[in-house]
Amino acid sequence: MQRNVGSQKQARRMRLKSEILDYVSNNPNCTAGEIVAALANDRRMKNHGLTPRKVGFFIPRYCKEILWNQDSSTGKRVYALP
Repeated sequence: MQRNVGSQKQARRMRLKSEILDYVSNNPNCTAGEIVAALANDRRMKNHGLTPRKVGFFIPRYCKEILWNQDSSTGKRVYALP
């Protein structure tokens, strides 16, 4: 019996991608810290080990739809959909 290799990892990645896209579409101009707080607390994704740094690396790699600008006052990346 052969199983798909990495299917749980792929499922987690797809869920995280859809949750991030959903949050950014409802809350434009948000930071990675705000995304992590919303996903961990509101969407109950506490066991995923999310940090702002991980989300900051995840978005450019897997969420090509999301654009970011650098906030001039804080120096943080601000994410939004076009």
